[in-house]
Amino acid sequence: MGVSSTEVAYRPRLVDALFADAMEAFPAVMVVGPRAVGKTTSAAQVVAQVDRLDSPDVASVYQADPDAALRRASKPLLLDEGQEVPEVLAAVKRAVDRDATPGQFVLTSSVRATTDMSTWAGTGRVVRVAMHPLAEREVAGAVTTADLVSRDVASVDVARDPERLRRYLSALALHLAGQPPDATLMRDADVNARTASAYERALTHLAVLDVVPSWASNRLKRLAKAGKRYLVDTALAAAAAGIDADEILHDGDLRGRWFDAFAAMQVRAELAALAPTRRLHHLRVEGGRHEVDLVVDLGRGRLFGLEFKAGATPSRRDARHLMWLRDELGVQFVGGDVWHTGQAVLELDDRIAAMPLSVLWSRT
Repeated sequence: MGVSSTEVAYRPRLVDALFADAMEAFPAVMVVGPRAVGKTTSAAQVVAQVDRLDSPDVASVYQADPDAALRRASKPLLLDEGQEVPEVLAAVKRAVDRDATPGQFVLTSSVRATTDMSTWAGTGRVVRVAMHPLAEREVAGAVTTADLVSRDVASVDVARDPERLRRYLSALALHLAGQPPDATLMRDADVNARTASAYERALTHLAVLDVVPSWASNRLKRLAKAGKRYLVDTALAAAAAGIDADEILHDGDLRGRWFDAFAAMQVRAELAALAPTRRLHHLRVEGGRHEVDLVVDLGRGRLFGLEFKAGATPSRRDARHLMWLRDELGVQFVGGDVWHTGQAVLELDDRIAAMPLSVLWSRT
């Protein structure tokens, strides 16, 4: 039925250590992320059998009797694209309720909506591990991601209209790393509010869209509440917007927003591997007088701020919003970095430094 994992050349991923720890502690591990980011390839390194549930022949066996199919399989078992056969989730739950030995099952899914742990009665038996598009520390060179959104949208119960979906994805891309009003996206994509809301939910569930929430604090007044929208892969965003690298490099606005999104892409992957419980937020005072691109919530009100500047010569002016945040929060401000495209590491002010973004993948 399934295929056995075979030895292939494998590129290590940042999330591998987290995944290995989860396999040692939990009977079932669920790996979620956009299609084609490497979920199956990574999981296949540690399993004895791979059952691809997006294959009609394999799916039919699990639909007929999922419990029997699990009993017959070799362990550890990878159930690839688990959302294709919803019955398999309940069968895995029953299996781990009977036997909680760690490392029995790995499930992958390209749809977040099917992996809501609140629907599982087996709390403590399964853990979710997020995988993101390749970060630069994982691969030297360009990241390539196929635009498979229209293929997957049907799996999250959204009526497909490829042209309208393409327009909405393009509108999101053209407002990359921004906070466009919903009305602006609807106007640009020529869709109504209901359709826009459905597409946004679908793209979020498919792990293609990440809406970074605003940070809230009683110590800061008039903070904007709107989230910051990112398409999780800048190559996908460029393709959706119909622009190429040359256009981005020669347009200051595009260059700034794509650098912001590219840097956020690196942070997202690093945090998922090193500190998966830490949340990313965006901080903006209404009217835009002060804005910090991303803040990492370290718990107990403590923050680390990040500013992204698409230039090679950072200055204290580039850190002015971080300095404002430091002065407002006092000891709760742990530190802040201005990430840039150059090579210099500079101390800009108290607890604030300028760092090359490349330090993330050039460090040893």
